[in-house]
Amino acid sequence: MIDSKKLLVFDVNETLLDIESLRPFFQGLFQDGDVMREWFAQLVLYSQTITLAGLYVPFGALAAGALRMTAEIHEVHCRQEDVRNLHAALSVLPAHPEAAAALALLHERGCRMVTLTNSPPAAGESALERAGLARYFERNFSVHEVRRFKPAPQTYQAVAHAMGVEPEAMCLVAAHVWDTLGAQALGASGVLIARQGNAPLPVEGIPQPDYVATDLMDFVEWMTGFEKE
Repeated sequence: MIDSKKLLVFDVNETLLDIESLRPFFQGLFQDGDVMREWFAQLVLYSQTITLAGLYVPFGALAAGALRMTAEIHEVHCRQEDVRNLHAALSVLPAHPEAAAALALLHERGCRMVTLTNSPPAAGESALERAGLARYFERNFSVHEVRRFKPAPQTYQAVAHAMGVEPEAMCLVAAHVWDTLGAQALGASGVLIARQGNAPLPVEGIPQPDYVATDLMDFVEWMTGFEKE
């Protein structure tokens, strides 16, 4: 069980916001909506690669590059208009169906909550604001400030420093085990939201999630003892 006094740090894309909504875009461009997962995997892989290489570009530029790479692999012509359409779709990702209710319950119980995302700060209204979730969080952090992508330790350390806590006082809630693993390596707790296509990595010697939840409401029920009516 996670101490309710811990600072809950939520990942955004796929954890709170539903990237499955991008499937129609990929269906239109590639005639195969499943290519969305291939593109997302490339995006994650190369975000971590450029961090290990000591480089940095904003996540949006990397998303566009990963789209062009995926298109070349599939021998599909990718136009600048396609890149613009992808960015537009990313800016209006909807919340997962249970997200607002789950966050509201945590908020009512006085839990401190922030977000940490690979995406840069929005120039205008953020995707979280458009999805109606921003009001539940004290602050919204981006890796853009430290110019390293998760799971680089500096990303989690920056949140701990800004919030005046030690990593041990945080719990990362994410749909990606590479994210929970990165936070746990620093001493934080980690909860994996096992969204479609995500699962724990059962390897001896690496941190395992403190809890694997089917969705955010399952996590809330486990953490607070709340029971559905």
